[in-house]
Amino acid sequence: MVAPERRRGRPPDEEARTRRREKILGCAARVFAAGGYQKTDVQAIADAANVAKGTLYLYFTGKEELFLAAVDQGMTWMRAAVDSAIADLRDPLDVFERGILAYLRFFEEHPEQVELLIQERAEFRDRKQSTYFRHREEGAAHWHSLLRELLASGRFRDLPLTRIDDVMNDLVYGTMFTNHFSGRHKPIETQAGDILDIVFRGILSDEERAKMKDTKS
Repeated sequence: MVAPERRRGRPPDEEARTRRREKILGCAARVFAAGGYQKTDVQAIADAANVAKGTLYLYFTGKEELFLAAVDQGMTWMRAAVDSAIADLRDPLDVFERGILAYLRFFEEHPEQVELLIQERAEFRDRKQSTYFRHREEGAAHWHSLLRELLASGRFRDLPLTRIDDVMNDLVYGTMFTNHFSGRHKPIETQAGDILDIVFRGILSDEERAKMKDTKS
């Protein structure tokens, strides 16, 4: 029995393929952010990534898939940055503090990802769910478990979990966009501290909160 002839050449290097795909998406994010979705040509992205245009089509079927994959990769990187920042923490309050800081820092260091989120909303309004909110839902379980722990231990007031979650998410989401649009250069550490101070400690003094409590009773 004759053994089948072995194919020449080494098998595809999946790790190298993954690295090239990530490089293409990183370049695509910057090119789309600078020129806008409509005005960006795939050739410009190929040039930025230093690959042939045909190579792009080995990874993506066209400009739309390439754009949406770039948005998705940005959100994946953001979540990885947050996960890495909180990996060694146990106290839920510390997790929230470090997580908010990592979130704001990521978008400060990657403004092109904010631009892509804006462009996705403008160009693909018919999508059932935007990439940002899909990732937010996918990562919600971990944060909800931390909120439940804080509520069960009495460290948080007895409020609906979704109410707390919505307010905190809206605050960091709004801060990210405000930073981007205004060009605000307030230190990220200060911003994260301000968010937590206002959310956890509130604005009213102890005396004023006591007055409100007495009035309601």
